[in-house]
Amino acid sequence: MKPVLLIVDDEKSTRTVLSAALEDNYEVFAAAGGKAARNVMESEPVDILLTDLRLGGESGMELIDFAQTLSSPPLCIMMTAYGSAGTAAEAKKHGAYYFLTKPLNLDEVELLLRRATQTRQLESANRELTSRLEQSTGLDKMLGNSPQMQNIFNRISRVAPSNASVLIEGETGTGKELAARALHKLSARSNNKFVAVNCAALSPQLMESELFGHEKGAFTGATQRRIGRFEEADGGTLFLDEIGEIDHSTQVKLLRVLAERCIERVGSNAPVPVNVRIIAATNRKLSDMVADGSFRQDLYQRLNVITLTLPPLRERRGDIILMAQAFLSELGTENGKDRLQFSRNALQLLRNYTWPGNVRQLRTAVEHGVIMCGGSEITEDDLPEYLTEQEKTTPADKNNRTITYFELENPPSLNLECVERQVILLALKQTEGNRSAAAELLGINRRTLQRKMAKSPDTFKQYL
Repeated sequence: MKPVLLIVDDEKSTRTVLSAALEDNYEVFAAAGGKAARNVMESEPVDILLTDLRLGGESGMELIDFAQTLSSPPLCIMMTAYGSAGTAAEAKKHGAYYFLTKPLNLDEVELLLRRATQTRQLESANRELTSRLEQSTGLDKMLGNSPQMQNIFNRISRVAPSNASVLIEGETGTGKELAARALHKLSARSNNKFVAVNCAALSPQLMESELFGHEKGAFTGATQRRIGRFEEADGGTLFLDEIGEIDHSTQVKLLRVLAERCIERVGSNAPVPVNVRIIAATNRKLSDMVADGSFRQDLYQRLNVITLTLPPLRERRGDIILMAQAFLSELGTENGKDRLQFSRNALQLLRNYTWPGNVRQLRTAVEHGVIMCGGSEITEDDLPEYLTEQEKTTPADKNNRTITYFELENPPSLNLECVERQVILLALKQTEGNRSAAAELLGINRRTLQRKMAKSPDTFKQYL
């Protein structure tokens, strides 16, 4: 379905030109004044409101105020021939997404509306995804619309009901513990404990006591019996984070527990039966550690019944803004700033960053922005400096570059028309569908680009 756009302007020529230019991509409604516009918004699910500041005897500010009272407010864009910094700031205070100065540039309007539509869709997808995941799925803390994450969600849902050991691989900050908790919550063990152990934080001397417990007098300082993490997790799930950090001695003992389902406390020879599901996680490649002899192959095979590999954030860029908006909602509420939003430039910074610390780093960056923001909108100046530093180290004009054959997602045969279509698709993708910018990147004019796209409407349907 096309996004619903409401154009409000008391000049008929403006309404006519905008409607004609935008009706291919939007379901367009037009109104000459505030009363007619309010009637449309009360009867139609308007996604974007594009309103003039001056509407005869009314103000577009009042119309935006009305829009904010709706159960699902549209994104509001103000346009005026009487623009000033003060007016733009006032419009944003009323809830405007953006401020346009007349005379309008149609390319700029199209690009802005496309971005507004994407923002609207992200907000809708975030609400839908959150609602769906919170309905007893156990995945309420994991977000992602990308194919990679949808595959992870599907695998978790299928694996969780079993008692099989699961090995979760992925870089630091990708959400391995969240995935482990989701597996526990979706299992028949969910009413019992989920116990997490960070193996990297414990010395080999402490690890055995931590996992298996000890008897009174087992060693100096053992003044009473201590129940270990295996016994604590009995009937539930034991999560061994950074499993690749445990030494050979502990690996041998852990292997025995997995085989016999019994533990022995330090200082005792009496076996204690335990019923525990093991979920292990690592940011290292255990198969490589097996190959170099630093990790036992038999233990690896015991742990690796099912493997989940969580993708780094840089490989699922489509999820960055979705998660940033979710973090903004959560952290804004925590800090008493419920109505915060990101500026366009701030969203661009977040989208372009490589995120070596993955989801954890993204959340921290959003929290930094929430705390530093002094107004209603988080700007690039409110975000951590390392985001802008990366921006400075890359070419200022990202369109001033050459597209290489090897950048194509599926390099085609050397058929000239086929290669041309692929290159045009790549240019459109890199410029977020901005045909003027794509044409500039390709070294052709906009009309030539449109003509080439029109030859293959099925290939370019999402950009036409």
